[in-house]
Parts: sequence; structure tokens; C-alpha cells
Amino acid sequence: MTTTRGIAQSINSLFPGGVPVRLSAYDGSVSGDAESPYGIRLLTPQGLSYLLTAPGDLGLARAYVSGDLELEGVHPGDPYPLMDLVLDRTNFSLPRPAELLGLVRNLGLGTFRPPAPPPQEHLPAWRHKVEGLRRVSIGALLWGRHSKDRDADAIHHHYDVSNAFYEHVLGPSMTYTCAVFPTEDATLEEAQANKYDLICRKLDLQPGQRLLDLGCGWGGMVRHAAQHYGVKALGVTLSEQQALWAQQAIKEEGLDDLAEVRFSDYRNVAEGGFDAVSSIGLTEHIGVANYPSYFGFIHGKLKDTGRLLNHCITRPENTSRASAGKFIDRYVFPDGELTGSGTIVTAVENAGLEVQHHENIRVHYAKTLTGWNENLVDNWDACVAEVGLGTAKVWGLYMAGSRLGFERNHIQLHHVLATKTAKGVSGYPLRPAFGV
Repeated sequence: MTTTRGIAQSINSLFPGGVPVRLSAYDGSVSGDAESPYGIRLLTPQGLSYLLTAPGDLGLARAYVSGDLELEGVHPGDPYPLMDLVLDRTNFSLPRPAELLGLVRNLGLGTFRPPAPPPQEHLPAWRHKVEGLRRVSIGALLWGRHSKDRDADAIHHHYDVSNAFYEHVLGPSMTYTCAVFPTEDATLEEAQANKYDLICRKLDLQPGQRLLDLGCGWGGMVRHAAQHYGVKALGVTLSEQQALWAQQAIKEEGLDDLAEVRFSDYRNVAEGGFDAVSSIGLTEHIGVANYPSYFGFIHGKLKDTGRLLNHCITRPENTSRASAGKFIDRYVFPDGELTGSGTIVTAVENAGLEVQHHENIRVHYAKTLTGWNENLVDNWDACVAEVGLGTAKVWGLYMAGSRLGFERNHIQLHHVLATKTAKGVSGYPLRPAFGV
């Protein structure tokens, strides 16, 4: 005689060690840790199908973003407390055939048919090629994952969400990269200004010099360097909305004579002879296979003794596949790739640049993400009104999960400072002059 288990018990049995929070389902069944203040509630058969057809973080994210699954005991703008319990325990493999047959009897064959992903999900790599033939250019098909057209599409997906939404989440600095906190109690705004100033000091910027900022976002580095260091700064971004916002900010701050932001692929920059190049959060987007051409491009744009500061999310090792993960790839950073800082240092050196300083500021990114989650919670209604509930939930999930990744050293953030050394002359002092 076959014993029929409830949906919650069936799902809980798939996770190694069970789910460490309360798990309930639309059939009234309950499993997991009944005493936990946090819970996962499965609301619909479609949510169950998401879990079973994409085991792990992708299926959970699909069910959550679509509204087929709820997280209990946490705010959707900051699900960190619940995620702290379930991180690294969300992946499961479907059981052996005999056990799978039991699941089919309990749950029904229809639950194993994949539903359409939520509209917030970006096409994965293979579907770009199969389903996107009519809209992808010949160049994109020939050059693959990081053609200019495809990079523009990926950046548009992530950064052209809404400038108003980013203002709510990022705060007045409009800076979407890791801050550097001078003290434990420094505010997010103080830490972002400190980050820009540290980079300016690492680059040894002087009045009258020329700076190229690759992937400049809303122009924070460009404006800081122009205003506080008197350099002539050019920033480029593939996000049209970022460029428009930055151009307006430059006008309002009276920096037109020193600062410029272009809506452009960095590969289209024709000028050269720059004293410094900053790359803050762009390397994650260009693809590891393109590191040689990217750092070669930078080498060609620098004058002799010029400096590069590369600021990039990294892995704590250099052997894993460079993918950022299924959820991140589909919902946050399409085509993003993360690798170890050693791979970046090697590529910088192979491009002919001399690495002078290498620094890990991982713990600062956990604090930065905490601040962004707090901003999202504080401005939740306005954010939902701006981008919709599904997208707002994606951001809460992504930022809380990323915070945990940095806290647990699953991911890191590295600064690599290098010079274009010519005939043994680097222009770098005997000891770093930028302090901490």
C-alpha cells in the first residue's frame, strides 16, 4: 500500500538535511522546522513546478518572483535573515527512478512540466542563439557572448530599470559599486565618497591630467575626480539612462568644462594618451576570454607611467567556472562572469602593465549591500510603484544573497593598481602615497 505524503513533506525530503525553516504548501501540509520564525509558503501548483523543474536557487527565485511562493517573517526588500539560514542548502537533485516514481504519484506528472519563466527573467545564452536570431545582429552571432550588441542588451536589462528606482536604492551618491568605509559607523554616503577619493589617490590624479573611466555608471567617479582633483575626465557607459542622468548632474554641478559622460561602448573611445584609467565594476561584464583584449585596450589608451585602477568582484580562487550563477545570470547580471583576482592580475601583466598594488575589500561590500537593502525597505512602496513588485523582489533577493556571499567569502572585491611602465620607469613612488 502506497502512503501519500503532503506536498511540503515531499519537497522537504528532497533537500539534504531538510529545510531549516518552516515549509508549508497550498494543500495544507507543513514540514521543515516548525519552530522557526521564518517560513517558505508554496502557494500554487505552478510554484511547485518551478521548484521541481529548476532545482536550486533558480527554481526558488522563479516561484518567489512570480508570486507563487512567499517568504514569511522577513520584508521582501531584505530577506537576509531567512536567506542566512537556507544559503547553501537550496540545491537538490531529483531522486533515483524508484523514488521519482513515488514523487510522481504524490505530486502528479503535470508538476514536472516546466512553466514559462517570469517576465523579469533574461534569456540564457543558448536561448539567445536559438530564439533571438531575428533580433541579434550577424556580428553578435559571430562574436558570441560579448559582442557589442549583446553587451548592450545585457546592460540595458540591468541598468536601464529606472533612474528613480536606483535613486531610492543607492541613495544620493547614485553609486552602484562597493563603498569603502573609513570607520565602522560611517554612513553609506560617506563610504562612497571615500571610495572615489581612495581611487583618485591610488591613481595619483593631479590638476590638468586626463582620466578615462570605463563603465562610468551615473558618473560618480568622473564628477568626483573633476571636482576634487581638477582632472579632465571622460566616462563611458552602455546604459543610455545612466548617461542622461550623469550628463544632467554634470551640468547642475557646473563641471561641463572638466567632465564628460558618453553613451557608448568603451571600445568606441578614439582618444588616447590618458594619464589614468579607472575601471570600477566593468570587468565583471566583459568576459574572462576578453581580458587580454580589454587590458590590451587599456594599455593602448595610457601614456607612459600612466596608471590603471581595476575594481572588480572576484571569486576566492581561480579554478571554478566563471559563471556568476543561474539566478544572477537570468535576473541580475546577464552574461556576468566572476573569476579569481589572480586571473585578473595575470591578464593585466600579460597586457604589459606592471602591477603595483593588490587589495581585497570584501567586507566593505557586505556593508554596502546592507545599506542598499535598508534603502529598499525604507522606500519599498515607491520602488514597487516604479518598477513593479516582481522586479523589486528580485532586488531584495539579489542584494541579501550577495551580502551573504561576501560575508562568507564566497565572493570578494579586489582593487588592482598597475602602471604602464616604460623602459623601467613606472612613476610609482618607493612606498604608496595613498594611505588606507
